[in-house]
Amino acid sequence: MANHKSALKRIRRNEAVRVRNKYQHKTMRNAVRKLRGEEDKKAAETMLPTVVSMIDKLAKRNIIHANKAANLKGKLTRQVAAL
Repeated sequence: MANHKSALKRIRRNEAVRVRNKYQHKTMRNAVRKLRGEEDKKAAETMLPTVVSMIDKLAKRNIIHANKAANLKGKLTRQVAAL
């Protein structure tokens, strides 16, 4: 167990950040899943920029790897274009 005040605060902070990162990552995965299941091209084109923005934000904060973000964006863009 931590003895210093700053270490106790760090433990609380780490847990809060972990929960926030987990929530944002899960939200992004659900948005990607919803976009992949979209059949209407118009709806998919309007949804694509928001999903790409979510992916970029997570990559910028190192919640997901930059290469994974690039792969996701490329695959989603190709799929929407093929609709």
